[in-house]
Amino acid sequence: PLCPQDSLGRGLRTCYRYLNQTSRSFAAVIQALDGELRHAVCIFYLVLRALDTVEDDMSISLDVKVPMLQEFHSYLYQPEWKYMESKEKDRQVLEDFPTISMEFRNLSKVYQEVISDICHKMGVGMAEFLEKKVDSQDEWDKYCHYVAGLVGIGLSRLFSASELEDPIVGQDTELANSMGLFLQKTNIIRDYLEDQLEGREFWPREVWSRYAKKLSDLAKPENIDMAVQCLNELITNALHHVPDVLTYLSRLKNQSVFNFCAIPQVMAIATLAACYNNKQVFRSVVKIRKGQAVTLMMDATNIQAVKAIMYQYVEEIYQKIPSTDPSSNKTQQVISSIRAMSLPGGPMVSRHHYSPIYLSCAMLLAALSWQYLSTISKATEEYVQAGEN
Repeated sequence: PLCPQDSLGRGLRTCYRYLNQTSRSFAAVIQALDGELRHAVCIFYLVLRALDTVEDDMSISLDVKVPMLQEFHSYLYQPEWKYMESKEKDRQVLEDFPTISMEFRNLSKVYQEVISDICHKMGVGMAEFLEKKVDSQDEWDKYCHYVAGLVGIGLSRLFSASELEDPIVGQDTELANSMGLFLQKTNIIRDYLEDQLEGREFWPREVWSRYAKKLSDLAKPENIDMAVQCLNELITNALHHVPDVLTYLSRLKNQSVFNFCAIPQVMAIATLAACYNNKQVFRSVVKIRKGQAVTLMMDATNIQAVKAIMYQYVEEIYQKIPSTDPSSNKTQQVISSIRAMSLPGGPMVSRHHYSPIYLSCAMLLAALSWQYLSTISKATEEYVQAGEN
């Protein structure tokens, strides 16, 4: 409903259909973006989804997969290229890759260059990590850079290329990288159990080896106390990206771009707050409630509101820090620096005392937002699953 589909050509219509099939959650915010940026981000998403599908497919042998990932960017310029052997659920984006690559070649050159460059770097990085496990914390940052930081950098360059945002947004790769790392680390932390069951390991050995002999041992009931301490250390590591996230968001001028960027970030902080010091991470999937997610999406529309939300959740984490936790000092320190950034100059604007005229506008807005939100909220809880990268 957010995209006047009828005015689009057949290829683009097909691309939006694939977008809605492969990502219920990102689909709605992508389709709310302004102008030609919307098509560029849609194609970028599908190209990365195709790359990701190759990476995830355990039925493809390494000697086929490695060169495929490294060469993937070149397939964008091969009109016939497709891959029919995948067993993955999103294999359609590989089987009909010619439609996606054709629409890629229809984009302006500025967009093509960004997408092809990021696709190349990501393919090379994914191939590197197929052959090794994440060992040090530096390697954790590097892995997350390849699969998510590059997405943040690519999107930022697309925002600037569209001229909806200033050039600095696309140029400051450090901040854009942090946007991706914060989401990716949150997913990796939350998905411990799911990844264990599927035989995947993304927690950095340098950290977990201080708490257990094998990463899988953290799921054993007798190790729950050590497991939670390990979890808290990783959450503390992830929180270090929040100051960059706030700086990045404070530079955005376009409302549709702001919503697109802010919503996943507030979902991530809410997810970390739910996971912090929580034994359930090792027993089941910890998710934020749908009602909470919808509220976050409705609120996260300007930088002050996002700062208030971040403040609220780091406060919640702060209250839960156990005095006996080995990372407690570090956690308190990183929260202090986030607090300093998220408190405005004056006393904090209360989010509860609104004037009557403001409220009637709010009700009208809420009514108008409803259709947009119900499209998104079907999937909101999975938002932060950047298994959706």
